[in-house]
Amino acid sequence: MKQTLLVCASALTLATLGFAQKNYEVNPVVFDPAGTNMISATWQTGLGCVTAGKVYDFTTLTVVPYLDTTCITGDSKDNKNEGLLLAKTGPTNNNAAAAATINNIKGNLLTELGWDFRKGTHCGAGAPRFNVYIQGNPNVHFVGCDAMTTVAAGLYGERKRASAGQLAAAGILPNSVIDRIDIIFDEGQDTPTAQEAGNGLVVLDNIDINQVLVGRGPQK
Repeated sequence: MKQTLLVCASALTLATLGFAQKNYEVNPVVFDPAGTNMISATWQTGLGCVTAGKVYDFTTLTVVPYLDTTCITGDSKDNKNEGLLLAKTGPTNNNAAAAATINNIKGNLLTELGWDFRKGTHCGAGAPRFNVYIQGNPNVHFVGCDAMTTVAAGLYGERKRASAGQLAAAGILPNSVIDRIDIIFDEGQDTPTAQEAGNGLVVLDNIDINQVLVGRGPQK
């Protein structure tokens, strides 16, 4: 009887963890204390990386399947091809930022972080970045877009992942217990990268939290 109860308890724990992992949400937020109205954070239809889509070929007038090699896997529930738009118009020294919070992550072990970013948008050393807060540690640990490893590429852009070494370099040790994770975009149009000439925005998709890909906004 005790063994049966232990097996049931283990199964319940795994089921609970599995549910929590599948229920991650990426919620856009705007930090703009002075009301500059130069910041935007929103999920938008049509901006995402296409995993299982279709195109209407104007040469043959037929509908054909379409898959971008950037994202051969994606959020299976993203039916509107959403992308996360984070924009900061004007200079970097404006005390404002586009951001997103990761919901339902607290108490989980961290095993993987990453995203797909759209070609031609901003992927710098400091933004966009993951700000990671670990339980029992008052410091913020961050991983910038440019520091992550490109694991796939295509017409859309690049799939980025933070390796174990990159996470460790940021002070995030294997299986750290998470208190909070935010995505921050706070570099403006005066901070161009090799990918763009200072457009002050980034489009992200398939936010990877522990191998769970989030490619749409929170569902009401």
